[in-house]
Formats: sequence, C-alpha cells, structure tokens
Amino acid sequence: MKKLIVTFGIVLVSQFGFAQTNATKQPATEKATAAPVDEAFKKEVEKVIASSGASGQLASAKKQILGMIAEDKHAAFLVEFDALTAKVSESTVKIYMEEYTKEDIKAMLAFYDSPVGKKMAEKAEVIATKSQEEMMSLQGDMQALVMKYMQ
Repeated sequence: MKKLIVTFGIVLVSQFGFAQTNATKQPATEKATAAPVDEAFKKEVEKVIASSGASGQLASAKKQILGMIAEDKHAAFLVEFDALTAKVSESTVKIYMEEYTKEDIKAMLAFYDSPVGKKMAEKAEVIATKSQEEMMSLQGDMQALVMKYMQ
C-alpha cells in the first residue's frame, strides 16, 4: 500500500513538472489582487498543461494503480480517481496563472506546437512509466536512507 501511495504522490507532483522555468514572474502585488478570472488566459493555460503530456503521465499512473485493484472495483475507483485528478488539474491551472505571465504561456504553447514539444508530449506516458519503475526499484534504498536519519 505504501508503494501505491508513494507512486501516486510522485505522479501527481511530477505530472506538471515539465513546464519551463519562468524568469519573469508576475510581481507579488499582481498576485494579491482578487481580479476576475481571465477565461481566455485560463483556456491557454489548460492547453499548455494538456500539451505538456501531463495526461500521458496520469494515464500511466492510472494503469499501474488499476493493476493493483480488484477488477470489480475498477469502475468505482475510476470515478473517484477522475474527480481527484480534476481537483489537482484545477489547482495546477490556478498556480500556472499566478506564476506565469500571458507571454510565458504563449511561448510555452509555441514550444509545445513545435516538433520537439510534440515529441515530448507523445513520450510523456512512456517516460512516466519508466520513471515510476525506476523509482520503485529505488524505494528500498530511499526508505533505508530516511530511516538512517530518523533515528
């Protein structure tokens, strides 16, 4: 069960890790104002996240977790999993809108529309699967390291 939780946590955290670093973040004063949501900007952010291959990473995690759950429970699990990931996605969109400018998002969209950006998105599920397998193989070492310093 620990492996399942660790894997799921890693996937959720890493699913949005492919975004480029932003050197020109909005000033804190811009973030603090409670302005209405710019729906056009929100749609562009959603497109960036979708184009990044995040859905491939989630698909990989979903397949792995489904393999650990009894088949008669798959439908119920998928309903709850999809609801949870929708919440994570909404939070991630909000964070992107706070941390990136409209120009940043436009640049990311241009990248993800490029051949390399498209390849990155196409390979996201394969890379996520291989990364999860590698993380699982290192889990024992990580637990030993943590235990060493917790004593």
